[in-house]
Amino acid sequence: MDKKDKILGALFGVACGDALGATLQFIDKKTGECNFGYLNNIIGGGVMRLKPGEVTDDTMMTIAVAEGILQDKSNPIEFIGKQLLKWYDENPKDIGITDQLSIEKFKLYGNWSEASLKTYESLNGKTNGSGSLKRCLPIAISYENFNEMIGVTSRQSYMTHQSRQAEEACIIYNSLIYKYFHGEEKMEALKEVLKKYEKYQKVLTMNKNQLKPYGDVTNTLISSLYCFINENNCENIICEAVNLYGESDTVGSMAGGLAGVYYGFNALPDRWIDKILIRDKLIIIGEQLNRVVN
Repeated sequence: MDKKDKILGALFGVACGDALGATLQFIDKKTGECNFGYLNNIIGGGVMRLKPGEVTDDTMMTIAVAEGILQDKSNPIEFIGKQLLKWYDENPKDIGITDQLSIEKFKLYGNWSEASLKTYESLNGKTNGSGSLKRCLPIAISYENFNEMIGVTSRQSYMTHQSRQAEEACIIYNSLIYKYFHGEEKMEALKEVLKKYEKYQKVLTMNKNQLKPYGDVTNTLISSLYCFINENNCENIICEAVNLYGESDTVGSMAGGLAGVYYGFNALPDRWIDKILIRDKLIIIGEQLNRVVN
């Protein structure tokens, strides 16, 4: 499998998981199952009343990170910030409170570190959400040097989230994306990465009913990892992730990114890819990232 297939797989995996999962986001599971059964088609709707194939902040912030890297790979944080501001000024339907406050405070202070610190203070330290995790994937497929990749991953997390917990989740996720992008085996890579992170190791032995696909970034990532390691194709991984309910778009997009980079673009269902409204934009970004990598 060539790198372009993995890059497009990663980007479209995020978008497909996001678009599929957004239908179920914040909906009571009993109500959702009554209305949708086991959701496996992108139909839009949900609390945000999305068009079929419309994506949320999970995909749009991922694009912002990718475009920031494309503008200046050697020092991307400023340009990632500019792309986040541009997206925010387009009045998105969905944005997490920590991201929203940090962007607003950046407009006041002109400094991301100060903005995220002020947000931390405003939220009384409750900045352990998934906002920086859901957008970090492009970093892992853009840098050949692992340590450089980890450094950029960490810095982009602290742009909005003054949280070691959020940074840790981003590092775990991007370490895996990096390893799968470079052809490592699923379980070997996972076990190697999780050696340093004891609280995540439980994903290897958990039951599905123990998952908590909502709340903080740790629960979100564990839920995504569980689906990725317990299914063996893109469609099943993403469907299992979104049908957990809770933060279904984020769990779906995180699981989708893992599945897409591991199994490749051609392993994603055509009926999903054809639905994504920003399909052409994702293809262009994927091709640009491929040129950067190669």
